Amino acid sequence: MKNHRKKAITLILSFIYSIFIIIGTSFLISDSFEFLFSRIFLSLALFIFLVFIIYFILNKLFDKLDSKKIKFFKFKRIKMSKLYDLFQKHTFLFSLIFMIICWMPYIIGFYPAILSPDPSFQIRQFFHIPNKYSDYSIMLDPNVTITNHHPVIHTLLLGFCVKIGTIINNVNLGLFLYSIIQILILSSTLSYTIKFLKDIKLKDNYLIFMLLVYSFLPIFPFYSMSSVKDVIFGSFVILYIISLYKLIKKDNILVSDMFKLFILFILIMLFRNNGFHTIILSLPLLLFIKKNYVYKLKTLVLVVFVLLFNFSYNDLILPYFKVTPSSVREMLSIPFQQTARYVKEHNNEVTEEEKSVIDKVLSYDTLSSRYDSDLADPVKNKFNKYATDEDLKNYFNVWLEELKKHPVTYIEATISNTYGYYYPLKLSWFIYFKFDDRIVSNGFDYHYNGLNILRGVLSVLGNVTPYLPPTCLLLNIGLNVWYLLFMFSYLFYKKKYRYLIYLSPCFVLFLVCIASPANSYFRYALPFVFALLLNAGIFIKEGVIDSSI
Repeated sequence: MKNHRKKAITLILSFIYSIFIIIGTSFLISDSFEFLFSRIFLSLALFIFLVFIIYFILNKLFDKLDSKKIKFFKFKRIKMSKLYDLFQKHTFLFSLIFMIICWMPYIIGFYPAILSPDPSFQIRQFFHIPNKYSDYSIMLDPNVTITNHHPVIHTLLLGFCVKIGTIINNVNLGLFLYSIIQILILSSTLSYTIKFLKDIKLKDNYLIFMLLVYSFLPIFPFYSMSSVKDVIFGSFVILYIISLYKLIKKDNILVSDMFKLFILFILIMLFRNNGFHTIILSLPLLLFIKKNYVYKLKTLVLVVFVLLFNFSYNDLILPYFKVTPSSVREMLSIPFQQTARYVKEHNNEVTEEEKSVIDKVLSYDTLSSRYDSDLADPVKNKFNKYATDEDLKNYFNVWLEELKKHPVTYIEATISNTYGYYYPLKLSWFIYFKFDDRIVSNGFDYHYNGLNILRGVLSVLGNVTPYLPPTCLLLNIGLNVWYLLFMFSYLFYKKKYRYLIYLSPCFVLFLVCIASPANSYFRYALPFVFALLLNAGIFIKEGVIDSSI
C-alpha cells in the first residue's frame, strides 16, 4: 500500500515537472505554444520520456530518503579546530561575526549602499521631490508625496537615514547607517536559522555548510548592501517560517508567544504590501492540525489580529496621514498583459468601441508597441490614473469578450510573463551592483569610493555564481520552486501533513511572483530562495530523521 502511495505521488510530481519543462522550453524558444504545437508528436514523445525519467529519479530519491542513509559533506579539519569549538559553544554569535567578516569586501567596496531605481525614488518621496510613483496616483494631499506603492515604513527608514546624512552634511554616512541596519537584520536572521537548526538537533555538517553558503555566496552580501525593501521583508519571512514550525510542534500557544507573533506579523505587513497575504493564507492552516480548542481559539485570535491590523493600517492610519494608497494598476498586471498581447496579435479584430474602452484605461494607440512579454511595467505605466470605476467595469467587459474569442492568447500572455518562476532554464538578472545617480541629480552627494577594481571583481563574481554549478543549484528560481514541490510531496507521502504548513508562506510568495509584473525577477523570489536551506533543514529533520508515520 505504501509503495502504491509513493508511486502515485511521484507520478503526479513527474507530470508537473515535465509540463513545466515542455511549456517552459516552448516559451523560451518561441514565446508561445508555437514551438510545442508545431512539433506536437515530438513534444508528446519528449513529454512521455521526461515523465518516465523523472518518475524513475524521484522514486530513487524517495527510496534514498526512506532508507535514512543520507551522506553529507564532512568537514573533518574544521571539526578539529578551535573555530569549531567556538561554533559549537556560541553558534549564533560565531556565525554572525564570521558572516560579517566574510561580507566585509562587499561592505567596503560598495560603501555606502547600492541604490537601485526603487529606493532612489523612495528617497525622492521622503524629501517631497517629484517622482514617478507620485505621478502614477491621484494624491490625497499634493503636499504629501509618499505613497504606499513602496511600504511606507521602509521609505521612512531609508529616508530618515538619508536625512541624518544631510544634517551632518554627509549623505554617504546616512546611507551607510541604513546599510548597517539591513546588514545586521539579514546576518542576524541567517545566523539564527543556523542556531535554530542546531537546537532541533540537525547535524553539524549541515550547519557548517549553511554558514559557508551564507558567508561566501556573493548574493547574500550583495543584497545586504542593496537598499531594497525585499531584504528586510525576506528576513522577517524566514523568522515567520521558524515561528510556524514552532507552533506546529507546540500543544499550546503561550501569551508570550502571541505577543512575539504580533510584533512579527506587524513587521511583515509593514515591510511589504503582500505581507498580509503571506500571513493570512498560511496562518489559518494551523486551525486544522490540533484538536485542542484552546489552541484553535488562540490561533483564531492571531488571525483576527492580522485582519484588524491590516484594516486599521491601510484604511485608517495611512489615510489619516494623507498617504496615497498604491495604484489599482499594481494588481492588474495579468489582465493588462493579456489585453496588450491580444491587441498586438489580433488588432484587426478589435472594434472601434473596444478601442475606445481600452483607451480610457491603457492608452490604446501605443499599447501593442509597449507590450513586453517579460515585463508588465511598460503597459502599466500608461494606465490612466483618472479612470473611473465605470471605465474599469467597461474595460473588464471588453477583456472578458476578448478572452472568449482568443483564450490561448490570454494563456500565452500569462505564461510568457511568469514561466521563469517554475522553469529552471529561464535565467535573468540576479543582483544590483551598478551606481544609480538618480538622487545625485537632486543634489544629494551620494557616491561610491575609489575602489573600482574591487567593485569590478566582486561584480563579476556576483554575476557569475548564479549561473555556475554548484551554486546555481541553490540560487535558481525555478529550481527553488521544484525543491518546494519535492519537499511538499515527500512530506505528504510520509503523511506528515501538519509539516506542510511551514512551507505554505513560500508557496504564497510563489503565487505573488506569478501575479507580479516581471518574469523570473530574483528580488521577488528572494524570500523563498534565501529560506531554502532553512526549509531543507526542517524537511530533513521531520521528513527523514524523524520519519516514522
